[in-house]
Amino acid sequence: MMKLIFTAALAALTALPAAAQPAADTMGAIRARGHLLCGVTPNTAGFAVPDSRGEWRGLDADTCRSVAAALLGDGTKVRFVPTTAQSRFTALQSGEVDMLSRATTWTLGREAQLGLAFTGVNYYDGNAFMVRRGLGVDSATKLDGASVCLQPGSTTELNVADYFRRNSMRLNPLLIENLEELRAAFAAGRCDAYASDTSTLAAFRMGQGDAGADYVLLPEVFSKEPLGPVVRKGDWKFFDLVRWTGYALLTAEELAVTAANIGSFEGSPNPDVQRLLGKSGELGRQLGVDNDWAARAIRAVGNFGEMWERNITPTGMPRGLNRLWNQGGLMYAPPMR
Repeated sequence: MMKLIFTAALAALTALPAAAQPAADTMGAIRARGHLLCGVTPNTAGFAVPDSRGEWRGLDADTCRSVAAALLGDGTKVRFVPTTAQSRFTALQSGEVDMLSRATTWTLGREAQLGLAFTGVNYYDGNAFMVRRGLGVDSATKLDGASVCLQPGSTTELNVADYFRRNSMRLNPLLIENLEELRAAFAAGRCDAYASDTSTLAAFRMGQGDAGADYVLLPEVFSKEPLGPVVRKGDWKFFDLVRWTGYALLTAEELAVTAANIGSFEGSPNPDVQRLLGKSGELGRQLGVDNDWAARAIRAVGNFGEMWERNITPTGMPRGLNRLWNQGGLMYAPPMR
């Protein structure tokens, strides 16, 4: 009888769910450290690139600053950590960085297998090919047998292989991890085409000055590349902060709140504005930060439209799908309430 009772008790215990493990406290670690560690691209105009003074500029760099401002009250409290296409996820998994804001494509495999979570999309992009004008190619369907410069470990590498396979074309990939070396190889004629996100290709062409006229961006966009910030799974408070800071910048654009005019909205009777700026409600407290978290982010980098005009417009890329939902685009923020 005692044996039966013991066996039944043991079975009941093993049927109970395992005790919840304490969640990581990324926000606490950032506060204790005094700055955010943000993984970025080494040199991609429009997204993250150091200027002549060593200041990081770009949409992704500003995304990092917005999170630092929301959490720490100061958008300058960021340490930018350049990462390669192959090292970026390891850097995040290991804790070398707190988040990635690195023109990184949101895919099922990355989210399901790497222990990482994408917080949203800050740029809807797609892969394309660039060729030298002298090659005389006006369509990607004419690249049969071409050599293509690619970064290993990128979604582009897989997408290009799929594109050539779908179109029954022969592919000769030239894989180079270092972005500057890859671009130099293309410029030197070591490959016929350079494949990447359209935004990256446009930024490369812009950076060539007058020589950029020698490069042609082929018209076919052959993949979906939703780019956005990435954090580690498990610390959902930090996930929420990064996600909703992005949404706050979109909401600010919808409401026409900018870095310059935010002060004039302090007494606005609009309840959406009042909640956004922390004048009513407890949205910040619910996220684990001060109620004026969104106002701090807006003051640091402006709204999403301001970030776009400052960083992406100079590359020559139209806003396209990245317009607000009520202007024909895909950028849509859930209600902040």
